[in-house]
Amino acid sequence: MLVIDIGGTHVKLMISRREKRKFDSGPRLSPRQLIPRVKETAEGWDYDSVSIGFPAPVKNGRIAGDPKHLGKGWVGFNFTRSLGKPTRVLNDAAMQALGSYRGGRMLFLGLGTGLGSALVWQRNLLPLELGDLPYEGGIIEEVLGKPGLELLGKKIWQREVHFCVEQLRRSLIADYVMLGGGNAKLLSELPPDSELGHNRNAYLGGVRMWETEPRSRKPKWNVL
Repeated sequence: MLVIDIGGTHVKLMISRREKRKFDSGPRLSPRQLIPRVKETAEGWDYDSVSIGFPAPVKNGRIAGDPKHLGKGWVGFNFTRSLGKPTRVLNDAAMQALGSYRGGRMLFLGLGTGLGSALVWQRNLLPLELGDLPYEGGIIEEVLGKPGLELLGKKIWQREVHFCVEQLRRSLIADYVMLGGGNAKLLSELPPDSELGHNRNAYLGGVRMWETEPRSRKPKWNVL
């Protein structure tokens, strides 16, 4: 299986939890630019299906809106036809949350270009858009995402992360918070009841997107 994690800075391709390749994305990346780059980067890998984590709302397996940090043309794009393989699409934070889940009621927060978020409990997966919540005269991802880190500096940014993580954990009644994304590793100390995830969990999330119950063959995970 090929797992593609599309972010605002890089596109990461994984054929296993340890074997990874990547290329740059950026604010002008369109799906028609993505497809040839994916095929070129994945050359030599053998796979029969594809899972894609995408940084925008995804409903019923379809991209529901253009992303904030990429180009246009994503809504309605047919990945299965373009890649020539059966393909499933999920919000990128939700895919990583799915791969990070180890039980209980887990809130996933991805500290990267923006703020990714998802809630997982039992076999239910709820993608969220917490980054759009009003905060400090703007929205919360402007503070916890890359722009906030660059504007506030690491020390104040970490203080904001600690405060917001604790408030969100309490509000969503989460047992614990899994922190992912490229900037999570910059935290010198983790907030209470939180853990540092690993980006390679995105691969496991991509695999879990295809899991079915042994007898009924119904999807194992209920994506809400």
